[in-house]
Amino acid sequence: MKPHLLLTIAILSATLGASAWVEHRSPEVLARPLDSISPQIDGWTSNGNYTFKDTIVASLDATSYLARTYRRGPDQLDMFTAFYAQQKAGESMHSPKYCLPGGGWEFSDFSTVQLPSEPGAVSINQATIQKPGSRALMFYWYQSRSRVVASEYQSKYFLVWDGLVHANPGGAIVRVLLPDRPGAQTDGLAFAAGLLKEVRKSFRAD
Repeated sequence: MKPHLLLTIAILSATLGASAWVEHRSPEVLARPLDSISPQIDGWTSNGNYTFKDTIVASLDATSYLARTYRRGPDQLDMFTAFYAQQKAGESMHSPKYCLPGGGWEFSDFSTVQLPSEPGAVSINQATIQKPGSRALMFYWYQSRSRVVASEYQSKYFLVWDGLVHANPGGAIVRVLLPDRPGAQTDGLAFAAGLLKEVRKSFRAD
Protein backbone atom coordinates (compact mmCIF):
# COMPACT_ATOMS: atom_id res chain seq x y z
CA MET A 1 0.00 0.00 0.00
CA LYS A 2 1.36 3.44 -0.95
CA PRO A 3 2.65 5.62 1.92
CA HIS A 4 0.29 8.54 1.18
CA LEU A 5 -2.69 6.19 1.24
CA LEU A 6 -1.57 4.77 4.59
CA LEU A 7 -1.20 8.32 5.92
CA THR A 8 -4.70 9.22 4.74
CA ILE A 9 -6.18 6.13 6.40
CA ALA A 10 -4.29 6.91 9.62
CA ILE A 11 -5.57 10.51 9.68
CA LEU A 12 -9.17 9.43 9.03
CA SER A 13 -8.95 6.75 11.70
CA ALA A 14 -7.54 9.22 14.21
CA THR A 15 -10.27 11.75 13.38
CA LEU A 16 -13.03 9.17 13.80
CA GLY A 17 -11.50 7.98 17.06
CA ALA A 18 -11.24 11.53 18.38
CA SER A 19 -14.83 12.25 17.36
CA ALA A 20 -16.05 9.16 19.18
CA TRP A 21 -14.13 10.22 22.30
CA VAL A 22 -15.58 13.77 22.14
CA GLU A 23 -19.11 12.37 21.95
CA HIS A 24 -18.59 10.86 25.41
CA ARG A 25 -17.61 14.20 26.92
CA SER A 26 -20.17 15.98 29.07
CA PRO A 27 -22.24 18.54 27.12
CA GLU A 28 -21.10 22.13 27.53
CA VAL A 29 -23.23 24.45 29.65
CA LEU A 30 -23.47 28.16 28.87
CA ALA A 31 -22.33 30.53 31.59
CA ARG A 32 -25.30 32.77 30.73
CA PRO A 33 -28.41 31.93 28.68
CA LEU A 34 -28.62 33.33 25.15
CA ASP A 35 -31.61 35.39 26.28
CA SER A 36 -29.20 37.44 28.42
CA ILE A 37 -27.72 38.98 25.26
CA SER A 38 -28.28 42.70 25.61
CA PRO A 39 -31.43 44.17 24.00
CA GLN A 40 -29.33 47.23 23.14
CA ILE A 41 -26.29 46.86 20.88
CA ASP A 42 -24.47 49.71 19.13
CA GLY A 43 -27.50 52.01 19.28
CA TRP A 44 -29.92 49.30 18.12
CA THR A 45 -32.79 48.32 20.42
CA SER A 46 -34.62 45.00 20.39
CA ASN A 47 -38.40 44.99 20.20
CA GLY A 48 -38.58 41.46 21.55
CA ASN A 49 -37.73 37.86 20.76
CA TYR A 50 -39.58 35.77 18.22
CA THR A 51 -39.95 32.02 17.94
CA PHE A 52 -39.82 29.66 14.99
CA LYS A 53 -42.37 27.08 13.96
CA ASP A 54 -42.02 23.67 15.57
CA THR A 55 -40.83 22.14 12.29
CA ILE A 56 -38.00 24.66 12.02
CA VAL A 57 -37.02 24.17 15.67
CA ALA A 58 -36.92 20.41 15.12
CA SER A 59 -34.76 20.90 12.03
CA LEU A 60 -32.33 23.14 13.93
CA ASP A 61 -32.02 20.53 16.70
CA ALA A 62 -30.22 23.14 18.81
CA THR A 63 -29.84 23.09 22.59
CA SER A 64 -31.13 26.68 22.65
CA TYR A 65 -31.61 29.54 20.24
CA LEU A 66 -32.36 33.26 20.23
CA ALA A 67 -34.01 35.23 17.42
CA ARG A 68 -34.61 38.96 17.69
CA THR A 69 -35.42 42.02 15.64
CA TYR A 70 -33.50 45.21 16.48
CA ARG A 71 -34.43 48.72 15.37
CA ARG A 72 -32.58 52.01 15.13
CA GLY A 73 -34.70 54.85 13.85
CA PRO A 74 -36.32 53.72 10.60
CA ASP A 75 -33.85 50.85 10.12
CA GLN A 76 -34.26 47.23 11.18
CA LEU A 77 -32.08 44.14 11.39
CA ASP A 78 -32.54 40.55 12.53
CA MET A 79 -30.15 38.54 14.63
CA PHE A 80 -30.16 34.82 15.25
CA THR A 81 -27.92 32.51 17.22
CA ALA A 82 -28.25 28.81 17.99
CA PHE A 83 -26.17 27.02 20.61
CA TYR A 84 -25.26 23.33 20.43
CA ALA A 85 -24.05 21.91 23.75
CA GLN A 86 -22.49 18.90 22.08
CA GLN A 87 -22.31 18.04 18.41
CA LYS A 88 -21.76 14.53 17.21
CA ALA A 89 -19.57 13.29 14.39
CA GLY A 90 -21.27 13.81 11.05
CA GLU A 91 -23.51 16.57 12.40
CA SER A 92 -22.97 20.28 11.98
CA MET A 93 -24.58 23.58 12.76
CA HIS A 94 -26.99 24.59 10.03
CA SER A 95 -25.13 26.86 7.61
CA PRO A 96 -27.28 29.60 6.04
CA LYS A 97 -25.89 28.45 2.69
CA TYR A 98 -28.07 25.37 3.00
CA CYS A 99 -31.03 26.72 5.00
CA LEU A 100 -31.91 29.99 3.29
CA PRO A 101 -32.18 28.68 -0.29
CA GLY A 102 -35.08 26.57 0.97
CA GLY A 103 -36.88 29.85 1.67
CA GLY A 104 -36.28 31.14 -1.84
CA TRP A 105 -33.12 33.16 -1.15
CA GLU A 106 -30.25 33.16 -3.63
CA PHE A 107 -26.65 33.92 -2.63
CA SER A 108 -24.32 36.34 -4.40
CA ASP A 109 -21.12 38.23 -3.56
CA PHE A 110 -20.04 35.73 -0.92
CA SER A 111 -16.80 36.68 0.87
CA THR A 112 -15.06 36.85 4.25
CA VAL A 113 -14.47 40.13 6.04
CA GLN A 114 -12.45 41.16 9.08
CA LEU A 115 -14.26 42.05 12.28
CA PRO A 116 -12.53 43.94 15.12
CA SER A 117 -12.36 41.83 18.27
CA GLU A 118 -10.31 41.25 21.39
CA PRO A 119 -7.55 40.13 21.37
CA GLY A 120 -7.44 40.57 17.58
CA ALA A 121 -9.56 40.78 14.43
CA VAL A 122 -11.47 37.68 13.33
CA SER A 123 -12.85 36.58 9.96
CA ILE A 124 -16.60 36.25 9.42
CA ASN A 125 -18.75 35.55 6.36
CA GLN A 126 -20.53 38.24 4.37
CA ALA A 127 -23.03 37.57 1.60
CA THR A 128 -25.68 39.35 -0.38
CA ILE A 129 -28.90 37.36 -0.58
CA GLN A 130 -31.94 38.10 -2.67
CA LYS A 131 -35.34 36.87 -3.73
CA PRO A 132 -38.08 38.61 -5.73
CA GLY A 133 -38.78 41.92 -4.02
CA SER A 134 -36.07 41.62 -1.35
CA ARG A 135 -32.33 42.08 -1.18
CA ALA A 136 -30.39 41.76 2.07
CA LEU A 137 -26.88 41.72 3.48
CA MET A 138 -25.96 38.87 5.79
CA PHE A 139 -23.07 38.26 8.17
CA TYR A 140 -22.52 34.98 9.98
CA TRP A 141 -19.85 33.05 11.84
CA TYR A 142 -19.23 30.08 14.12
CA GLN A 143 -18.36 30.86 17.73
CA SER A 144 -17.23 28.80 20.70
CA ARG A 145 -15.74 29.45 24.10
CA SER A 146 -12.26 29.93 22.69
CA ARG A 147 -12.56 31.01 19.05
CA VAL A 148 -14.49 32.60 16.19
CA VAL A 149 -14.21 31.15 12.68
CA ALA A 150 -15.88 31.79 9.34
CA SER A 151 -15.29 28.39 7.75
CA GLU A 152 -17.83 25.65 8.29
CA TYR A 153 -15.08 23.07 7.85
CA GLN A 154 -12.79 24.77 10.35
CA SER A 155 -15.65 24.84 12.84
CA LYS A 156 -15.98 21.05 12.51
CA TYR A 157 -12.25 20.55 13.02
CA PHE A 158 -12.12 22.79 16.09
CA LEU A 159 -15.26 21.11 17.44
CA VAL A 160 -13.27 17.89 17.73
CA TRP A 161 -10.08 19.61 18.88
CA ASP A 162 -11.71 21.72 21.60
CA GLY A 163 -13.78 18.81 22.84
CA LEU A 164 -10.73 16.56 22.96
CA VAL A 165 -8.18 18.97 24.39
CA HIS A 166 -10.23 21.52 26.34
CA ALA A 167 -13.38 19.51 27.14
CA ASN A 168 -15.46 22.26 25.49
CA PRO A 169 -17.58 20.45 22.88
CA GLY A 170 -20.17 23.22 22.42
CA GLY A 171 -20.49 25.86 19.76
CA ALA A 172 -22.87 28.38 18.24
CA ILE A 173 -23.72 29.81 14.86
CA VAL A 174 -24.42 33.55 14.85
CA ARG A 175 -26.17 35.48 12.06
CA VAL A 176 -27.02 39.12 11.36
CA LEU A 177 -29.38 40.05 8.52
CA LEU A 178 -30.37 43.52 7.35
CA PRO A 179 -31.79 45.11 4.18
CA ASP A 180 -29.13 45.93 1.59
CA ARG A 181 -28.99 49.73 1.49
CA PRO A 182 -26.34 52.46 1.53
CA GLY A 183 -24.34 52.07 4.74
CA ALA A 184 -25.65 48.56 5.43
CA GLN A 185 -22.18 47.00 5.53
CA THR A 186 -20.86 49.54 8.04
CA ASP A 187 -23.94 49.21 10.25
CA GLY A 188 -23.98 45.42 10.01
CA LEU A 189 -20.31 45.01 10.90
CA ALA A 190 -20.57 47.39 13.86
CA PHE A 191 -23.58 45.49 15.20
CA ALA A 192 -21.85 42.15 14.57
CA ALA A 193 -18.83 43.30 16.61
CA GLY A 194 -21.09 44.12 19.55
CA LEU A 195 -23.04 40.90 19.18
CA LEU A 196 -19.86 38.83 19.11
CA LYS A 197 -18.94 40.26 22.53
CA GLU A 198 -22.40 39.44 23.88
CA VAL A 199 -22.23 35.84 22.68
CA ARG A 200 -18.79 35.53 24.23
CA LYS A 201 -20.30 36.51 27.60
CA SER A 202 -22.71 33.59 27.24
CA PHE A 203 -19.76 31.21 26.97
CA ARG A 204 -17.59 32.94 29.57
CA ALA A 205 -19.09 35.01 32.37
CA ASP A 206 -15.91 37.02 32.98
